[in-house]
Amino acid sequence: MSNLKLAFQAKNFLYLIFSFCFLFAIFNLGRGICNNSSLNLDKLKVYFLEGDYKQSITEGEKLLAEEQNSANSDELYYILGLSYLKDGNYLRASDIFEIVLNEFKNSRFREEAELGLGDTYFLRGDITKAQGSYLDLIKENPNTKFKPQLYYRLSQIGFKNGFAEQGKQYLELLKKEYPLNIESALNKDLYALADSGSELFYTVQVGFFSNITNAENLKQRLIQNNYQAYLEEASSADKRSYRVRVGKLRTRQEAIELENKLIQEGFPTKIFP
Repeated sequence: MSNLKLAFQAKNFLYLIFSFCFLFAIFNLGRGICNNSSLNLDKLKVYFLEGDYKQSITEGEKLLAEEQNSANSDELYYILGLSYLKDGNYLRASDIFEIVLNEFKNSRFREEAELGLGDTYFLRGDITKAQGSYLDLIKENPNTKFKPQLYYRLSQIGFKNGFAEQGKQYLELLKKEYPLNIESALNKDLYALADSGSELFYTVQVGFFSNITNAENLKQRLIQNNYQAYLEEASSADKRSYRVRVGKLRTRQEAIELENKLIQEGFPTKIFP
């Protein structure tokens, strides 16, 4: 169960953002340079793919001020939205994706912007709006190329909200319709869970350590304060890490209540899954 939950949460947010880089490379990097505007746009892409999101934002905002009505405005807005998303400014990213959707009705980046908008809501914790954006994209285009990603996100939302059946439903759709897709590989542990009939539980993480002694010390401190604390070990090719977690709860609301109590006592917290 611990490895399952670790894979679910860690891959959740990492893949959520990394997928944008992949899509960005597929749809944009191959475009030719035909004028000064294209030169500037390609420069912006390079900043983005190098991970220099702040410079990408600076360059993008400058281009917007200079070329409000260029032929590539929708692409410029889209890349700028991705840059803000990667930089952690979800509100600004949301605003920009909405511009693409509202002002460029025939943009080739429309579906990408809809997916990006949903992800800004997801990362801000507004699960209801995130789900609405994902479902709207499927409704507008039942054959959207992003259906695997949408199934993946909707399954996560189901589990995150405590609706295991909804999570399993979208997992099954993903497994059935896209068995070779990367999202299916990411969710392989969840498939095993769904097939076994086991139940997910919620827990609150209060510490992450590379040193097991430090992790044990925090665990014992929590136990002394009457918390049901335990360790989860995660291993990679070259190192081990230890997560200190509290509680194994059936509902997310119980986890939220436990998290609030821990916050009041000064502990850093995060709910999983």
